Amino acid sequence: MINILVTGSNGQLGSELQRLADDFPEFRFTFTDIAELDLTNEEKVKAWFDVNKPDVCLNCAAYTAVDKAEEERELAMLVNKTAVAILAKQCTRLNTLLVHVSTDYVFDGKNFKPYTEEDQTAPISYYGLTKLQGEIAVKDFATRYLIIRTSWLYSAFGNNFVKTMIRLGKERDSLGVVFDQIGTPTYAGDLAKAMLVATEQLSDKEIKEVFHYSNEGGISWYDFAVAIMEEAHLSCEVRAIESKDFPTKTNRPFYSVLNKSKIKSQLHIEVPYWRTSLKKMIEEIA
Repeated sequence: MINILVTGSNGQLGSELQRLADDFPEFRFTFTDIAELDLTNEEKVKAWFDVNKPDVCLNCAAYTAVDKAEEERELAMLVNKTAVAILAKQCTRLNTLLVHVSTDYVFDGKNFKPYTEEDQTAPISYYGLTKLQGEIAVKDFATRYLIIRTSWLYSAFGNNFVKTMIRLGKERDSLGVVFDQIGTPTYAGDLAKAMLVATEQLSDKEIKEVFHYSNEGGISWYDFAVAIMEEAHLSCEVRAIESKDFPTKTNRPFYSVLNKSKIKSQLHIEVPYWRTSLKKMIEEIA
């Protein structure tokens, strides 16, 4: 049996991993969140590792409030960088494979084609900066690691764009959604499965790699909202607006589609089309 530590298990991704656990009988899972394992406390993390000796750590813990990160900078950096460094050091001490989840927000959004793992990072928000610092911490302190960048995550669990659109679609006759930010939605259930398939292949390997994983395709938030209304059979009209007409506290990349060629060719991981997965998720919560 391979011992798997999952951090941040109450979030969208952690919840999907819990749901998939029975499909991977070769893994013995331990699901933790801050109540069971405070990743910012180095002594407690070290003690936990000494007792439980995980073979793999799937790090789903993160500070993900993009706008609030501008105000709560210390907390965002603590969770997204400092805690990751603590975790990486303990993984190295026990030769644990660290699978760390990062984001498309490490890029500036100025590309004209999907971002590869080798493209230059240049975050334009404080949230993106903290996630990039987390990646650097993994590379600095972990001897075996897999960094998986994803984008526009949603699921049946927690708060996310899909659930917000469905709620607003039931409450309003119309709403405006930005059409000039292009990316790819990612169903957390698909990402969770990809992480576990990757773990099956790499749990005992010497590896230091970055992979991209989102669903297939590239759309705007406006396109995404229109599809949500259609799949949820809601009559709410979605209007296309520019980002300048919907000001937020932080900048977001205008283009952050991720190229998945590497994870598909090297790990033979299936990447579903975004709308197929959206339909699946909405049917699940209906």
